[in-house]
Amino acid sequence: MSGTDVRTMTEGSDRTADELQVFRVYIEAPAQQVWDAITSPEFSVKYGYGGEVSYDLTAGGDYVSHTTAEMKQMGMGDVAATGKVIEADPPRRLVQTWIAAWHNEETTLTWELTEYDGPLTGLTLTHDCSGAQNTARDIEGSGDAAQGGGGWPWILAGLKTYLETGRQMAGSGS
Repeated sequence: MSGTDVRTMTEGSDRTADELQVFRVYIEAPAQQVWDAITSPEFSVKYGYGGEVSYDLTAGGDYVSHTTAEMKQMGMGDVAATGKVIEADPPRRLVQTWIAAWHNEETTLTWELTEYDGPLTGLTLTHDCSGAQNTARDIEGSGDAAQGGGGWPWILAGLKTYLETGRQMAGSGS
């Protein structure tokens, strides 16, 4: 995300993005390990934009994604995204609200994990951005990942890379 103030990435753009976006990836790891990577700060710093996450995995519990030192240098505060847990069924399903600090648009994330033999886990992430076009444009992954525009496709690629190889994807994590 170096070089760009994340709050101005797509604000005011005339381009329309799909309000309901679905991303699917298959990861050679057990569902519990994928779940832990999504919900624990020990893993969250290893992929994506690298901020620690904290979850209270009860209905109504808080979700917070913290910023990294690099994000703070770009002018962000301590928090990148917040939300509330709507439903948690470890390690199969997590539904939560998600509000990016730079847009303040409430959206909904649904994480669904299906474990197959191997072990292999199918991870489907559905992001409902109804009425939240700024967020929809940011998360679809149509921008330059080096400038913070990788969205969910880039985050999920980093998650897959880390869990399958034990190393961070180039430019991923903190």
